[in-house]
Amino acid sequence: MESQAFVIALVGVLGIGAQWVAWRTGWPAIVLMLFAGFMAGPVLGLIDPKAAFGDLLSPMIGIGVALILFEGGLSLDLRELRHSGAAVLRLATLGVAVGWALGAMAGFYVAGLVWPVAILFGGILIVTGPTVVLPLLRQSNVQTRPASILKWEAIVNDPTGALCAVIAYEYFRKLAETPGASVVEVVPPLIFAAIIAGLIGFAAAWLIAFLFPRGAVPEYLKVPVLFITVIGVFVLSNKIEHEAGLVAVTVMGIALANMSVSSMRSIHPFKENIAVLLVSGIFILLSASLDFADLEYFNWRFVAFLLALLFLVRPLTVLVTLLGSSIPWNERLFVAWIAPRGIVLVAISGLFALRLADLGYNDGNVLIGLSFAVVIATIISSGFTVDLAARLLGVKGTSRPGLLIVGATPWTIALAREMKGLGTPVMVVDPSWQRLSPARREGLPFYHGEILNEATEHNLDLTPFQVLVAATDNEAYNALVCNEFAHEIGRDSVYQLGENADADDRHALPPTIRGRALFESGFGVSDVNDRQSQGWIFRKTRLSEEFDFADAQANLPEDAHLLLVLRESGRLRFFTHASRPEPRAGDTVISFTPPRQSAADDKQARRNENTTGSAPQVN
Repeated sequence: MESQAFVIALVGVLGIGAQWVAWRTGWPAIVLMLFAGFMAGPVLGLIDPKAAFGDLLSPMIGIGVALILFEGGLSLDLRELRHSGAAVLRLATLGVAVGWALGAMAGFYVAGLVWPVAILFGGILIVTGPTVVLPLLRQSNVQTRPASILKWEAIVNDPTGALCAVIAYEYFRKLAETPGASVVEVVPPLIFAAIIAGLIGFAAAWLIAFLFPRGAVPEYLKVPVLFITVIGVFVLSNKIEHEAGLVAVTVMGIALANMSVSSMRSIHPFKENIAVLLVSGIFILLSASLDFADLEYFNWRFVAFLLALLFLVRPLTVLVTLLGSSIPWNERLFVAWIAPRGIVLVAISGLFALRLADLGYNDGNVLIGLSFAVVIATIISSGFTVDLAARLLGVKGTSRPGLLIVGATPWTIALAREMKGLGTPVMVVDPSWQRLSPARREGLPFYHGEILNEATEHNLDLTPFQVLVAATDNEAYNALVCNEFAHEIGRDSVYQLGENADADDRHALPPTIRGRALFESGFGVSDVNDRQSQGWIFRKTRLSEEFDFADAQANLPEDAHLLLVLRESGRLRFFTHASRPEPRAGDTVISFTPPRQSAADDKQARRNENTTGSAPQVN
C-alpha cells in the first residue's frame, strides 16, 4: 500500500512538474514527461508501475485514455468544419486506407516484420492521438485551420486506428482457426459493433443533455455523474467488442459538444484540469513501464523504419489524401510533418503483442519496444520543430500576446489605438454597431456581438488574446465578463475598471467576483470617461539604460496615472490596485495623463531628455 501511494505521489510530482517546466521554458511538455518517466523507471528504478499496480495498470490506463478522448471530443464543434471539414473527412477515410497500406509496407519491407504483424502495426500507426497533439497545439501558436485539422484528425483517428488493429487481429485469428477465411467474414461484424458503440455513446450524450438543464442532477453532482457515465459507456461498449469503447466515448464527447447544453460551460475548467492530470500521469506511467528488454530487438532496420515513417509514410499519406483539395500547400506540408503518436499506440501495441505471440507470430514481441521508439521519435521530431515548421511554412499565428477589449467607449477606443500602434494585436468587442463606429473609422479590429453569447466562441478566434480588459459602462457586467473568461485566459489576466469615486459602498461588488482593478488609484468607468472628455490622453515612454523608470516618472505630469508596461516580448503587465510591475530597460510604459498645459512643459521635457543623454520616446 505504501509503495503504491509513493508511486502515485511521484507520478503526480513528475507529471505536473514536467508540465510546469515546459511552461517556464517553452520546451515540449510531452518530451519532458517521457524523459522524466524513463529516468524514474528503467534508469533509476524509483517507479515500477507493473509491480505497484499489477493487473490494475492496464484498465487504469484504458479508462484514462477514454476520459481523454471524451474530453477531446467535447472540444470538437461541428461548425469548425466549415473551413477544414473536407480535409478532416479525407484524412478520416481515404487517409486511413493510405496510411494503413503505407505503414504496413514500411513494417514489412523496412523493419522486416512478418506480414501479419506489419499489417496490424500499420493499422495502429494511423493514430496520432489527442494526448500529444492537443498539448502541442496548446503550447505552440498555429493558425486556426491547420490546428483544427490536426485536432480533429487526432481525436477521430484514435478509435479508428484501434478498430483497424482489431480487424487485422480478428482476421488473422480467424485465418489460424479456419485456413482460407476471407476478410468479409470478419469486417462486417466489427463495423456493426462499432456502429452499436457509437449509438450507445450518442444515447448517453442525449440523456445528459436532457437531464442536466432540467435540474434532474444537482450542480455538485454534474461532474461526477458525467465522468461515471463516460466510464460506464466505455466499459459497456468494450463488452460488445474490444476497443469499441474508444468509439463510444469519442462519439459521446462530440455529440455533447454540439447539443448546446448550457450546463456544460460550468464544468469546462474541471474537465480541462482532469485532462492535464490524466495526460501527465499516463505518460509517466507508460515511460516508466518501459523495460530495457523491450529494446533488445532494436537494430538498424528499426532506425530505417522510423526515418521512413517520418519522411515517407506520413508525408505521402497526407499529400496523397489532400491532393486536389482547397487546402494550401504550406498547410498540407505542415500537417504532413506534425504527427506525434502517444498513449493509444503504446497501449494497443502492448495488448496485441501478447495476442500475436499466442497465435505463433514471434515478431509480435517487438511491437512494445518499436511502439515506444515510434512515440519517442515522433514526439521529439514534432515537439521540437513545431514552431520552426510553422514559421518556415507561414502557418504561425500571432506571436505577440493580444489584448481583448470588451466595450466600445472613447477611452477604450483610444487605448486600442495606442496599443495597435505599438504592435499589440487588439480587438474591440461590443454588441452595439453604433458604439463601434469610432473603431470602424479608425480601422481598429472589432467584433460586433455579445461576448458572453455562446456563438462568439465559434465566430471569434480568441487564441491570440492573452489579456482581457472589460470596460463597459456597467460594472456588474464587466465583473461577469471577467469571471466568464478567467478560467480560459487566467484570473491574473482579466481586468476591469475599478469602483467609481462617487460609488456607494453598499452596492460595491465583492473583490472575489471582480477582475483585477486597473490603475493603482482604482479609476472607475465614469472617472476615466470624465477625464477622457477633458482631453486626457495616453502617453508611451520607452525606457533604456540611460533613461530609466524614475526618469520617466519625473518626465510625466504630476497627476498622471500609470496603466501598463509593455515588455519587449509583447507581454502586457498592468498597474493595478494590488500589484505594481517593475519596468526595466527596453520596456514601454503607457500612462493616462492630462494634456500638457503650455509650451513650457514641452521645453522642460526636452531639458530632461538632454540631461539624461538619451531621447526617450514620449508621446
